[in-house]
Amino acid sequence: MGFVLAFLFVVLFALIFSSRKRKGHKSHYTCNYCYAHPRFFRKRYDERLDEITSADRGTQSERDLISSLLDYDIPPRAIFHDLYVKNGKYGFAQIDIVVATKVGLIVFEVKDYAGWIFGRGKDMKWTQGFYDKYKRDKHTYRFYNPVLQNESHIKVLQKQSKQFANLPFYSVIVFDGNCELRDISFIPDGTFVIKPHRLKDVLDIIFDSADAEYTDKHEVMRILKAAVDNGANEDMQTKHVKNIKDMLGKDRVLS
Repeated sequence: MGFVLAFLFVVLFALIFSSRKRKGHKSHYTCNYCYAHPRFFRKRYDERLDEITSADRGTQSERDLISSLLDYDIPPRAIFHDLYVKNGKYGFAQIDIVVATKVGLIVFEVKDYAGWIFGRGKDMKWTQGFYDKYKRDKHTYRFYNPVLQNESHIKVLQKQSKQFANLPFYSVIVFDGNCELRDISFIPDGTFVIKPHRLKDVLDIIFDSADAEYTDKHEVMRILKAAVDNGANEDMQTKHVKNIKDMLGKDRVLS
């Protein structure tokens, strides 16, 4: 009799634990904490993105950002992902995301980094740092300043037409991944460096600006859509990679 009671107690405990686990799993997609941290709790597949992009374009961090833009009620038709914009000097400029809004164009550069991030707005290189607390050892790596990188993207866009040259542009660099912005300073006006959970705050600031004076919205949509189509063209992708390698010239360094 004692064995039977013990067995029933174990079964009852397992059922209660399983029920709580299912409830807890469901709450990951409804609580406020999840909304603030979409990188960690958002379902990885978002069917809303099918109208904008595909699963084989860009990075998961970029697609997560698009989901957050949709959460902010940005219309899908206003979001352009993985653009290859014609650039006379190097062939194409690859841009992660552009959003066409009533206040102008928002250009996003998405970085997926770990560690500590240090940098100033006009420095050519920024620093990624790691600290191994067990070995008490520091490691640092240098990478091209994403503020300057996105500035170059905006300059290419401004060359696309007379209207583009006169439109307001906003630059947003999003650092996704397990990184911490430790010492970022001297960021120019109209540029923002953020973690994903601060996207809403930045959009609130940007949308508080004056409305842009568009002369031909159809031209804007046509140019951006063509750039997205370029990104889907494998020949253009190959040419873009070749142009970048040729510009860097690493294959011409013999040691």
